[in-house]
Amino acid sequence: MAEQEGTTVTTEPPRGDLGRRLAARRVELDLTRGETAARAGVDPSYLAYLEGHPGAAPNRGTLLSLASALETTVSALAGGDVDLPPGPGLAGHDPKFTELSRTECGDLLATHGVGRLGVSSPRGPVVIPVNYSVVDGTIVFRTARGTTPSLAVGSPVSFEVDRIDDAFSQGWSVLVRGHARLVTDLGEERLLAARVYSTPWAGGRRNLWVRIEPYDVTGRRITV
Repeated sequence: MAEQEGTTVTTEPPRGDLGRRLAARRVELDLTRGETAARAGVDPSYLAYLEGHPGAAPNRGTLLSLASALETTVSALAGGDVDLPPGPGLAGHDPKFTELSRTECGDLLATHGVGRLGVSSPRGPVVIPVNYSVVDGTIVFRTARGTTPSLAVGSPVSFEVDRIDDAFSQGWSVLVRGHARLVTDLGEERLLAARVYSTPWAGGRRNLWVRIEPYDVTGRRITV
Protein backbone atom coordinates (compact mmCIF):
# COMPACT_ATOMS: atom_id res chain seq x y z
CA MET A 1 0.00 0.00 0.00
CA ALA A 2 1.16 3.57 -0.55
CA GLU A 3 1.24 6.43 1.90
CA GLN A 4 -1.24 9.16 1.08
CA GLU A 5 -0.48 12.84 1.49
CA GLY A 6 -0.96 13.96 5.08
CA THR A 7 -1.62 10.45 6.37
CA THR A 8 0.35 7.47 7.54
CA VAL A 9 -0.66 4.05 6.23
CA THR A 10 1.09 0.76 5.67
CA THR A 11 3.72 0.97 2.95
CA GLU A 12 6.50 -1.16 1.51
CA PRO A 13 9.84 -0.43 3.18
CA PRO A 14 12.15 1.82 1.18
CA ARG A 15 14.78 -0.14 -0.70
CA GLY A 16 17.56 2.32 -1.51
CA ASP A 17 20.08 3.74 0.93
CA LEU A 18 18.89 7.29 0.27
CA GLY A 19 15.28 6.14 0.57
CA ARG A 20 15.93 4.47 3.91
CA ARG A 21 17.60 7.58 5.27
CA LEU A 22 14.81 9.85 4.04
CA ALA A 23 12.13 7.65 5.57
CA ALA A 24 14.00 7.10 8.83
CA ARG A 25 14.61 10.82 9.32
CA ARG A 26 11.02 11.89 8.69
CA VAL A 27 9.75 9.15 11.01
CA GLU A 28 12.21 10.39 13.62
CA LEU A 29 10.70 13.87 13.23
CA ASP A 30 7.17 12.40 13.25
CA LEU A 31 6.42 13.75 9.77
CA THR A 32 4.18 12.14 7.18
CA ARG A 33 5.34 11.90 3.60
CA GLY A 34 2.88 14.64 2.63
CA GLU A 35 4.15 16.99 5.34
CA THR A 36 7.76 16.35 4.34
CA ALA A 37 7.00 16.94 0.68
CA ALA A 38 5.25 20.22 1.48
CA ARG A 39 8.22 21.39 3.55
CA ALA A 40 10.64 20.53 0.75
CA GLY A 41 8.49 21.86 -2.07
CA VAL A 42 8.36 18.53 -3.92
CA ASP A 43 5.45 16.36 -5.01
CA PRO A 44 4.54 13.58 -2.53
CA SER A 45 4.62 11.04 -5.35
CA TYR A 46 8.22 12.04 -6.15
CA LEU A 47 9.19 11.66 -2.51
CA ALA A 48 7.57 8.21 -2.55
CA TYR A 49 9.67 7.42 -5.63
CA LEU A 50 12.86 8.54 -3.90
CA GLU A 51 12.07 6.43 -0.84
CA GLY A 52 11.20 3.33 -2.84
CA HIS A 53 13.75 3.16 -5.67
CA PRO A 54 17.44 2.43 -5.00
CA GLY A 55 18.52 3.99 -8.27
CA ALA A 56 16.85 7.35 -7.64
CA ALA A 57 19.27 10.26 -8.12
CA PRO A 58 17.75 13.65 -7.26
CA ASN A 59 19.72 16.76 -8.16
CA ARG A 60 21.60 18.70 -5.51
CA GLY A 61 18.91 21.37 -5.29
CA THR A 62 16.31 18.76 -4.38
CA LEU A 63 18.67 17.17 -1.86
CA LEU A 64 19.27 20.56 -0.26
CA SER A 65 15.52 21.15 0.00
CA LEU A 66 14.96 17.71 1.52
CA ALA A 67 17.83 18.14 3.96
CA SER A 68 16.40 21.49 5.08
CA ALA A 69 12.90 20.04 5.44
CA LEU A 70 14.25 17.15 7.50
CA GLU A 71 16.53 19.36 9.61
CA THR A 72 19.69 17.52 8.58
CA THR A 73 22.49 17.73 6.01
CA VAL A 74 22.95 16.51 2.46
CA SER A 75 25.94 14.48 3.64
CA ALA A 76 23.80 12.71 6.24
CA LEU A 77 21.08 11.89 3.70
CA ALA A 78 23.65 10.66 1.19
CA GLY A 79 25.43 8.51 3.77
CA GLY A 80 28.67 10.44 3.57
CA ASP A 81 29.00 10.56 7.35
CA VAL A 82 28.32 6.91 8.19
CA ASP A 83 31.95 6.28 9.19
CA LEU A 84 32.34 9.50 11.16
CA PRO A 85 31.68 9.92 14.89
CA PRO A 86 28.95 12.44 15.69
CA GLY A 87 29.74 15.91 16.98
CA PRO A 88 32.44 17.42 14.72
CA GLY A 89 30.44 20.59 14.13
CA LEU A 90 30.68 23.89 15.99
CA ALA A 91 28.58 24.64 19.05
CA GLY A 92 25.40 26.67 18.58
CA HIS A 93 25.39 30.43 19.14
CA ASP A 94 23.30 30.21 22.30
CA PRO A 95 23.20 26.58 23.51
CA LYS A 96 20.94 25.66 26.41
CA PHE A 97 21.94 22.80 28.73
CA THR A 98 19.18 21.20 30.80
CA GLU A 99 18.92 18.22 33.11
CA LEU A 100 16.25 15.69 32.17
CA SER A 101 13.69 14.40 34.65
CA ARG A 102 13.43 10.70 35.46
CA THR A 103 10.25 10.51 33.38
CA GLU A 104 11.92 12.19 30.39
CA CYS A 105 14.86 9.80 30.67
CA GLY A 106 12.51 6.83 30.75
CA ASP A 107 10.64 8.06 27.68
CA LEU A 108 13.89 8.44 25.72
CA LEU A 109 15.18 5.03 26.83
CA ALA A 110 11.91 3.44 25.75
CA THR A 111 12.44 4.52 22.14
CA HIS A 112 14.77 1.48 21.92
CA GLY A 113 17.72 1.01 19.59
CA VAL A 114 21.44 0.78 20.24
CA GLY A 115 22.99 1.70 23.57
CA ARG A 116 26.50 1.64 25.00
CA LEU A 117 27.20 -0.88 27.73
CA GLY A 118 30.05 -0.17 30.15
CA VAL A 119 31.51 -3.25 31.86
CA SER A 120 34.66 -4.29 33.68
CA SER A 121 36.96 -6.74 31.91
CA PRO A 122 40.28 -8.40 32.80
CA ARG A 123 41.99 -5.68 30.75
CA GLY A 124 40.08 -2.78 32.29
CA PRO A 125 36.80 -0.92 31.65
CA VAL A 126 35.21 -1.55 28.25
CA VAL A 127 32.33 0.18 26.46
CA ILE A 128 30.54 -1.70 23.66
CA PRO A 129 27.34 -1.08 21.68
CA VAL A 130 24.40 -3.47 22.11
CA ASN A 131 20.89 -3.66 20.71
CA TYR A 132 18.50 -3.22 23.60
CA SER A 133 14.85 -2.97 24.58
CA VAL A 134 13.08 -1.71 27.68
CA VAL A 135 10.75 -4.22 29.33
CA ASP A 136 8.96 -3.49 32.61
CA GLY A 137 11.33 -0.64 33.43
CA THR A 138 14.48 -2.71 32.92
CA ILE A 139 16.98 -2.75 30.04
CA VAL A 140 17.29 -6.12 28.31
CA PHE A 141 19.63 -7.41 25.63
CA ARG A 142 20.74 -10.71 24.15
CA THR A 143 24.30 -11.94 23.93
CA ALA A 144 26.37 -15.13 23.85
CA ARG A 145 28.67 -16.83 26.35
CA GLY A 146 32.26 -15.61 26.22
CA THR A 147 31.42 -12.28 24.60
CA THR A 148 32.25 -8.92 26.13
CA PRO A 149 28.60 -8.05 26.89
CA SER A 150 28.28 -11.29 28.87
CA LEU A 151 30.83 -9.89 31.35
CA ALA A 152 28.02 -7.68 32.63
CA VAL A 153 26.29 -10.59 34.36
CA GLY A 154 26.40 -10.33 38.13
CA SER A 155 28.08 -6.92 38.12
CA PRO A 156 27.24 -3.23 38.41
CA VAL A 157 27.27 -1.68 34.94
CA SER A 158 26.61 1.57 33.16
CA PHE A 159 24.42 1.94 30.09
CA GLU A 160 24.13 5.03 27.88
CA VAL A 161 21.95 6.07 24.97
CA ASP A 162 22.06 9.33 23.06
CA ARG A 163 20.99 11.21 19.99
CA ILE A 164 23.33 13.76 18.39
CA ASP A 165 22.10 16.11 15.67
CA ASP A 166 25.19 17.44 13.91
CA ALA A 167 23.18 19.69 11.63
CA PHE A 168 21.90 21.76 14.57
CA SER A 169 24.61 21.05 17.20
CA GLN A 170 22.08 19.70 19.64
CA GLY A 171 21.19 16.40 21.24
CA TRP A 172 20.52 14.44 24.40
CA SER A 173 21.98 11.59 26.42
CA VAL A 174 20.69 9.29 29.16
CA LEU A 175 22.97 7.42 31.56
CA VAL A 176 21.81 4.40 33.54
CA ARG A 177 23.64 2.76 36.42
CA GLY A 178 22.35 -0.63 37.43
CA HIS A 179 22.97 -4.25 38.28
CA ALA A 180 23.01 -6.82 35.48
CA ARG A 181 21.68 -10.31 35.96
CA LEU A 182 21.32 -13.36 33.74
CA VAL A 183 17.76 -14.42 32.95
CA THR A 184 17.48 -18.14 33.75
CA ASP A 185 13.72 -18.68 33.95
CA LEU A 186 12.34 -20.15 30.71
CA GLY A 187 9.03 -18.36 31.13
CA GLU A 188 10.81 -15.04 31.52
CA GLU A 189 12.92 -15.79 28.44
CA ARG A 190 9.77 -16.45 26.39
CA LEU A 191 8.24 -13.23 27.67
CA LEU A 192 11.29 -11.22 26.66
CA ALA A 193 11.45 -12.88 23.24
CA ALA A 194 7.85 -11.81 22.63
CA ARG A 195 8.27 -8.23 23.84
CA VAL A 196 11.71 -7.06 22.69
CA TYR A 197 11.91 -4.43 19.99
CA SER A 198 14.78 -5.75 17.86
CA THR A 199 17.26 -8.58 17.46
CA PRO A 200 21.05 -8.24 17.75
CA TRP A 201 22.60 -6.76 14.63
CA ALA A 202 25.68 -8.94 15.12
CA GLY A 203 23.66 -12.03 14.24
CA GLY A 204 24.66 -15.56 15.17
CA ARG A 205 23.38 -17.58 18.11
CA ARG A 206 22.85 -15.19 21.02
CA ASN A 207 20.62 -17.00 23.46
CA LEU A 208 21.67 -15.38 26.76
CA TRP A 209 19.22 -12.80 28.06
CA VAL A 210 20.58 -10.11 30.36
CA ARG A 211 18.51 -7.65 32.38
CA ILE A 212 19.87 -4.42 33.78
CA GLU A 213 17.85 -3.26 36.78
CA PRO A 214 18.52 0.50 37.16
CA TYR A 215 19.26 2.12 40.47
CA ASP A 216 20.23 5.53 39.06
CA VAL A 217 19.05 7.24 35.86
CA THR A 218 20.18 10.70 34.75
CA GLY A 219 20.00 12.65 31.51
CA ARG A 220 20.86 15.91 29.87
CA ARG A 221 19.85 17.80 26.75
CA ILE A 222 21.52 20.52 24.67
CA THR A 223 19.32 22.71 22.49
CA VAL A 224 19.95 25.88 20.50
